[in-house]
Amino acid sequence: MEPTLAARALAAATEITASALSDVDPGTVLGTVVRHAVELADADLGLVMVRAEDGSVTVEAAHGSERGDVLGLVLPAESAAGRVAAGGETVVTDDVTSDPRTSRFVPEVLQSFGPFAAASFGQGGRLLGSLTVYRDKGAEPFSPETVEVLTAFAGQAGVVLALAEGANARHRITLYEERERIARELHDVIVQRLYAAGMQLDRVRRRMRWRFAQADGARLGEAIDQLDATIEEIRGTVRELRTTEVEPREPAATRTDLAESARGEVRIAGELLGYPPTLELSGELADIPVERADHIRAALREALSNVVRHSGASEVRVTLHRDSEGVRLRVRDNGCGVPRDVAKRGLRHLAERAEGAGGKFTVNSSPSMGTLVAFDLPLDSD
Repeated sequence: MEPTLAARALAAATEITASALSDVDPGTVLGTVVRHAVELADADLGLVMVRAEDGSVTVEAAHGSERGDVLGLVLPAESAAGRVAAGGETVVTDDVTSDPRTSRFVPEVLQSFGPFAAASFGQGGRLLGSLTVYRDKGAEPFSPETVEVLTAFAGQAGVVLALAEGANARHRITLYEERERIARELHDVIVQRLYAAGMQLDRVRRRMRWRFAQADGARLGEAIDQLDATIEEIRGTVRELRTTEVEPREPAATRTDLAESARGEVRIAGELLGYPPTLELSGELADIPVERADHIRAALREALSNVVRHSGASEVRVTLHRDSEGVRLRVRDNGCGVPRDVAKRGLRHLAERAEGAGGKFTVNSSPSMGTLVAFDLPLDSD
């Protein structure tokens, strides 16, 4: 191989490697590959064709004359580019329009070209497609040395892109898992602590109101409202973290142990009430889809919050049951019911949650019978 040509090929491969392993758009990298192929082969047109499952190849990048007319062009699996993309030997011809191996598959937009060469884009078990170069009709055919360089360059460039694709996929998985960890910490730790702090402040306000000046009581109420707003903002952040597309190759943390979550919510309520609510669990609760579990947990937290704040109950019973139809939550207390003058924003929010998720939410409350909160959610739409 001529030393200058080899040096140029090495420099081109180095540039492609640097681009592929950075955050550069894949389309830009393909453009760099085909540009260098045209320069190395002294060609008039170069194409990168990516192979589909049916064996056909599609032009994803082009450089040189007519490049704007060929992007998106599809050639069948039987074409020279298709055969090469499937792992066939490099194809070289002096005239792509008259050679029996190639002439049947030359589209009109490429009829003005003569000398042609096609090499596999990738190596071994990781073939991405084919790299083809053309010269104008009547031009000098591609020399064996040029074809050798083109073949080696196409293989190396394809391997680099395949490795970069794997590295980017691993990066996306790591990013997804880290975002899921942050979401879980926010939802399961920070929100619980804020919730408990809000409950404690509310108890102080209600039990010791007579000791506060009116202005101090109002400020305490504002602090509680700010905690509630902060909890809602964090929940929104959690939803955003869990729904934004990062194209993970492997799912991470798609299930939640709802039984453990329920125990945590009941434990916090017990600390605030001064006695432990009764908790009854039945059915398989260890593999609930995250989104569904969040709805159930929100319903349990709101129901227990109302018990702590308003009911004056001496007994609270929480039942959580899963069967073939879904998950059923019941929170029953023997308190005074939900007072009429209490803002029911949280209950309305739960009703909207249930409706949006295909479930059902009801509240039965009276001063003599206490309150029963029911939240039913199907699991067949996760």
